[in-house]
Order: sequence, then structure tokens, then C-alpha cells
Amino acid sequence: MKQVTETIANEISEVLKRINADELKQLANELKGRKRIFIAGTGRSGLVGKVFAMRLMHSNYHVYVVGETITPSIEAEDILLVISGSGSTETLKYYAKQAKSVGAAVALVTTNKDSGIGKISDCHVQIPAATKKRLPHEPDTIQPLGSQFDQSAHLLLDAVIVYLLQSQEIEDESSLNKKHANLE
Repeated sequence: MKQVTETIANEISEVLKRINADELKQLANELKGRKRIFIAGTGRSGLVGKVFAMRLMHSNYHVYVVGETITPSIEAEDILLVISGSGSTETLKYYAKQAKSVGAAVALVTTNKDSGIGKISDCHVQIPAATKKRLPHEPDTIQPLGSQFDQSAHLLLDAVIVYLLQSQEIEDESSLNKKHANLE
């Protein structure tokens, strides 16, 4: 089991080393400059999006997860962040087009910046990870389906949170804890 854990950690480390830091910084700045942040993803990528949304909320951002019953309409001052390994999930592409139609910005975290969603996005972070499709240019992995992409996206979006918090010059976590759930 130790070998499996080390292999997975090494795989993710190699993926993260290949990330374009400028793309990640641009995403963070786009999020910081918007009135509200909407996050969309399906399956495990959607779960990664919910984790990121929670951290944004703790960090005092106005954030919504697309598909939840309390999610309002997106507007021109807002941004839609789509998390999609392929960048071509039809429902997510529809959301991106809807966001653009009202003047909102669209950001994409993906393995394929040239995908349908990528072509209409204002910014993107390309993660050079394996997806469930196992395309020839994707790295090898011992993990099933899109695990390598989802894990990499989770860690990168956590890095965005750290970057945003550093730019707010938050010195301790007490302000984050105030927003943490207390109905547990």
C-alpha cells in the first residue's frame, strides 16, 4: 500500500510541476475582480468545485454552485468557473454559453484548453493530467478514470485560495473560522 500511495503522490507532483503559473495567477485575479463567483462541474470535478466554493466562502467571496436551489441568475459582473477534464461536457458548455450571453466572464480548469468550452473562455488553467479517456498525450497513471485530473485540480484550486488569502493579507485563520459551519 505504501508503494501505491507514493506512486500517486509522485504522479500528482509531476503534473503540478508542469502547470503554467501565469495561468493560475490570471485565474486568481479574475476571481478576485468579480462581484460573484459561480462554479460548475459534473461528477468528481463538480465535487472538487464544491470544495473550492466552500473555501471561497470562508475567504469572504460571494460564491454559488450551479445547480443548487439557492443559486441566483448570473450577471455581467460575475464569473463562471467551469471544471471539466475534457472541456467538452455538453451541460457545462451550455452553462458557459449562457454566462457569456449575459456578459459574464468564463474561466475553465481543464486538460484541453482548445476544447469547446476553452474556445469561449476568458481564461483557463490547463492541467496536463490523465483523464478517463486516456489520450496518447496524457501522462501515465495507476489511478482509475479521471482521478489524476481531479486531484490536481483540487490542489491547484487550494493554491488559488492561498494566493487570494495572501493578497488580502490575512494574518491568521480566525476570520476564516468565523465563516466555518457551526451547525455541525
